Amino acid sequence: MIFTETCLHSAFVVDIEPREDERGFFSRSFCQEEFARHGLKETIAQANISWNSKAGTVRGMHFQAPPAAETKFIRVTRGALFDVIVDLRPESPTFGKHFGVELSADNHRALYVPERFAHGFMTLEDDTEATYQVGEFYTPGAEGGLRFDDPTLAIVWPRAAAVVSGKDEQWLPFEAQRATILSSMKKV
Repeated sequence: MIFTETCLHSAFVVDIEPREDERGFFSRSFCQEEFARHGLKETIAQANISWNSKAGTVRGMHFQAPPAAETKFIRVTRGALFDVIVDLRPESPTFGKHFGVELSADNHRALYVPERFAHGFMTLEDDTEATYQVGEFYTPGAEGGLRFDDPTLAIVWPRAAAVVSGKDEQWLPFEAQRATILSSMKKV
């Protein structure tokens, strides 16, 4: 596996190293030892699937606050999406900054999302499916979110949003939540 750190400290794009032959290829997509060598949380508490019927579907921007903060390791198994993370660590020099990357079934790329980050995506193709390996159990009381179209975050999505849940449309903008995020997202 090839780990490339993004502009947001501790967040990595992970590419596979396929071993090819006449049948196709074989590659590791996760390895506890390699994650640990890169200082990443290697615990998996849940594995989730997100299937999306329409291109332009937006999910996010979601997060869980400590002590239930989640790591996520996202890979697309069908279709393609534009995946975005926002650093919500108050002590981080990149607090409030974001990073986006295309993940697809064709590029086999994955994104490692550290704890105390918001995460969301927009599908680029109909019938897109993503898998998430999550480092903490879902805890409804710790859940939060940011508006995907927040002007302060200034995320440049690749197309207009076609489908957004009512819940995701109700998240408050980053600036309206700044004080709460600063206090709730402190390192535990």
